[in-house]
Amino acid sequence: MLTGDDTISAIATAIGEGGIGIVRISGRKAVTIANKLFISKTGMQTTNIVSHQVVYGEIVDPASGETVDEVLLIIMRAPHSYTREDVVEIHCHGGPVPLKRILDLTLILGSRLAEPGEFTKRAFLNGRLDLAQAEAVIDIIRAKTDASLKTAVGNLSGHLSTEIKHLRYNILSMIAQLEAAIDFPEEDIEEAAAADVAQLIVKAKADIDKLLATAQTGRILREGLATVIIGKPNVGKSSLLNALLREKRAIVTDIPGTTRDIIEEYVNIRGIPLKIIDTAGIRETADVVERIGVEKAKELINQADLILLLLDASEPLAPEDRAILELLSGQQAIILVNKSDLPSLLDFAEIEQHIGSRMVVKMSVTQGDGLAELEEKIANLVYGGHVSQGEAAFVNNVRHADALRHTNQRLAEALLTIEDGMPPDCVVVDLRAAWEKLGGITGDTVGEDIIDQIFTQFCIGK
Repeated sequence: MLTGDDTISAIATAIGEGGIGIVRISGRKAVTIANKLFISKTGMQTTNIVSHQVVYGEIVDPASGETVDEVLLIIMRAPHSYTREDVVEIHCHGGPVPLKRILDLTLILGSRLAEPGEFTKRAFLNGRLDLAQAEAVIDIIRAKTDASLKTAVGNLSGHLSTEIKHLRYNILSMIAQLEAAIDFPEEDIEEAAAADVAQLIVKAKADIDKLLATAQTGRILREGLATVIIGKPNVGKSSLLNALLREKRAIVTDIPGTTRDIIEEYVNIRGIPLKIIDTAGIRETADVVERIGVEKAKELINQADLILLLLDASEPLAPEDRAILELLSGQQAIILVNKSDLPSLLDFAEIEQHIGSRMVVKMSVTQGDGLAELEEKIANLVYGGHVSQGEAAFVNNVRHADALRHTNQRLAEALLTIEDGMPPDCVVVDLRAAWEKLGGITGDTVGEDIIDQIFTQFCIGK
């Protein structure tokens, strides 16, 4: 499926000042447009520039003859380009004015402004990438840690796509085996074919379960582990946030209730992006603004992947502490006993009655004690029992995980159909549905509306 004849252009670098900015053009007219704008310092005609060769020159407004900027020009001729079309990149100085001037000239000369993600969409439509690989491009752009980058690069390289294609091939083989039994009833092979297919279905389901086991970790690496820091006022929540960030981001004072709003930051914990939220201290208060913050903190607890509850070792368990412990029912939490460098007045036996088998870390945020142990426990929660990221296929996309779950469901239905002694053509219906669901991941059986929705999440220029 090839894209249309129109040529697109866009600024491919971030808006703002920088050393270099790039205007990208893709399509049938890309080289022609560049030829009208670019003058090489050596006098070389643009049409004679070797593919993937960098040439130094100027962008000149053809209407006025005015030099817009000194640039480097790269032509990448089809099909050896990102989009598999002729692509031209103009590398100019990275200010908004030269970038906009050059982009405007490309539009005047026959291109149109690219839609969000349209360059990658063309790469997909022209067969350079499948849909899972295309989605990995945006994951690379948005990666927050080395671990999330490694996972995204693995998916762009085809780790997940290879697994999905292998599963689809196996399911198609099952369908062919059953259809052969239907086409040749005189051979009396239906029962044997159904038995063979049942074993293959069990194997396929196990392979999908293995992929789905990476989904939670993959989602966290992609989106971040939503982590809420809670505790009563002045227990050290903001100090913990600053310690994890290695900088003073939150206000730290001895005045109870200093943090009245919700402070949100991304923290890199051993490759895991923690979307960490420092909340207002939970307590009964007459302050309207602070009370709103407290209510918001309670709401965030229910939405969090992980809760870090701070208790004060130098004080007995307070009513506020007990109230917070009650809120943690059914939630994943780590209990942090702060100020452990001070004489302890905390009754640990009472804490254990509330927290059961939850993890407890003794720490002193001001002294830096316990931070390494906390990081290790978080890493174990995320990575525990799974392969290291980047070494195998990783599911880090909600759409992919949902498709795999639906595939498993249709395979389970096919297995039940076989066990119930139903005819092979009934089994084939479920297997075809499973095959199509997997095709939605790579884009082989996905609708145009889903494709459009995916690429609108990209930035313009990518």
